[in-house]
Amino acid sequence: MARVKDDYRSLTGQEKAAIFMLSLGEEHSGKLFEMMDNEEIRELSQVMASLGSVSSTVIERLFVEFADQLSSAGSLVGTFDSTERLLRKALPKDRVAGIMEEIRGPAGRTMWDKLDNVHEAVLANYFKNEYPQTIAVVLSKIRPDHAARVLSLLPENYAMEVIMRLLRMEAVQKEVLDSVEKTLRSEFMTNLARTQRRDTHELMADIFNNLDRNTENRFITSLEERNRESAERIKALMFTFDDLVRVDKAGIQVLLRTVEKDKLAMALKGGADSVKDLFFENMSERAGKMMKEDMEAMGPVRLRDVDEAQAEIVVIAKQLADSGEIVISTGGDEDEMIF
Repeated sequence: MARVKDDYRSLTGQEKAAIFMLSLGEEHSGKLFEMMDNEEIRELSQVMASLGSVSSTVIERLFVEFADQLSSAGSLVGTFDSTERLLRKALPKDRVAGIMEEIRGPAGRTMWDKLDNVHEAVLANYFKNEYPQTIAVVLSKIRPDHAARVLSLLPENYAMEVIMRLLRMEAVQKEVLDSVEKTLRSEFMTNLARTQRRDTHELMADIFNNLDRNTENRFITSLEERNRESAERIKALMFTFDDLVRVDKAGIQVLLRTVEKDKLAMALKGGADSVKDLFFENMSERAGKMMKEDMEAMGPVRLRDVDEAQAEIVVIAKQLADSGEIVISTGGDEDEMIF
């Protein structure tokens, strides 16, 4: 949980406004929201949703500053849910949905700030369906280092088309910029915010992935007795060490460079033959021989040590997949899954 805000002097103006709105309650804050434009609501909602806990001392100091007398024995917690409830009292449902989807997305005051916080692989994938001129406009507005990473991930011929348009680009008309920004906000950011909402079964699959085998099996068995459908969904979403067979050869090479050799030896000691074969096939003959010798020299090992080593490597694999450095396939010809 976020640290309780107890230093009034450190609060920004927006944080003070957010605390004030939460303190007023739904009815009164709703009237204030009605007098704000969309941008003001978005900015204030973002702060409210990320506020965390606020001590009663700070609330009292704040209301003294606003020349009002208030004494509160409790505290406030600014969350996405509490912010959404307040907005629903003052605004139409579809407008609230749009605002909440946007603030759940990447942080940033403007659209271009937000794009700077979107992973380059995600942006590049979206741009593959856009006109080169549109991409050129966007890349001209985001940070040069981020634009460079996005450009490097586009197909080479397509990237050259974008580069040529960037070179020929003059001052972008405000109408064009507004149109591009509106499209990004209504399509890309909305979809991105929706995809970032975590399914509860995905969350439980991640939790189960970090359990030792005995505990995991016990929970899965109990869950199957209570709700077989949920148990099956969780099992389908879980990613284990043996699932590394879904990583292609290039990804295995990345893992071999990233994972500590002693951890890999311990993990392979208890891995399925298919996983062992995959790793050894991607090692040099000398490296493979040394790894096998290390595994033999270990002798009998504790299951707990094997589980811990495998769990560490699974975490690394997911992080590499998140950053786009490796791909974890679901097994279909065209279907790929990034964790």
